[in-house]
Amino acid sequence: MNATDRTPADLLRSALAADPARPLVTFYDDATGERVELSVATFANWVAKTANLLQDDLGAEPGDRLALLLPAHWQTAVWVIACSSTGVVADLGGDPASADLVVSGPDALEAARACGGERVALSLRPLGARFPEAPQGFADYAVEVPSQGDRFAPYAPVDPDAPALAFAGSGELTGAEVVERARGDAAARGLTPVSRLLSGLPYDTWDGLSAGLLAPLAAGGSVVLCRNLDELAAEALEQRRENERVTVTAV
Repeated sequence: MNATDRTPADLLRSALAADPARPLVTFYDDATGERVELSVATFANWVAKTANLLQDDLGAEPGDRLALLLPAHWQTAVWVIACSSTGVVADLGGDPASADLVVSGPDALEAARACGGERVALSLRPLGARFPEAPQGFADYAVEVPSQGDRFAPYAPVDPDAPALAFAGSGELTGAEVVERARGDAAARGLTPVSRLLSGLPYDTWDGLSAGLLAPLAAGGSVVLCRNLDELAAEALEQRRENERVTVTAV
């Protein structure tokens, strides 16, 4: 990867330049049987659309705090990098009452209503489907994002030394610190551009987000991200490792 990358969004840009067709995120939900595979190019397209939604429709500005109330999911990964693209602080599991915006899954809607700013809801249904009826007081991500532009340019350059990522109760990291830690984790796990890391960890801690997105991205590798992995039998997990050519596991 490019040694000059200093934000998570930079890591994605370098991955896109290196090999846009390779898989980046393969997502399983073992409660629903869903499997989604996103190439670097497809993931980057979702990020661009989401960043445009953030910047233009939601009016988010660099330094704004976005409470991200979502599980480990491919769409959560998209939001993390979209926040980095716009300079918005992604606060995973953060307090909606003190956030400028909130993005919520279906299980956190009541808590999300404490946010006085813009609210976005994700159904987390297979294939990114919309809600049958949008929750009152929320924009439905699946309705709003498809019409957004496929390319994104921030109105102002993103400062890599500004806060970029936070976890509830555990402080903030700048974009540059996120990249440095992700690279360190990638090296510690022995990740390379051919690595496939299977992660069943939640996204509410650094370790979970690093294993489930940032370290593989920093290494130029890919992630097999599994939600509700506890519903998968041990022999089925072993079969998945084989089918997905997994080289490293974090569960």
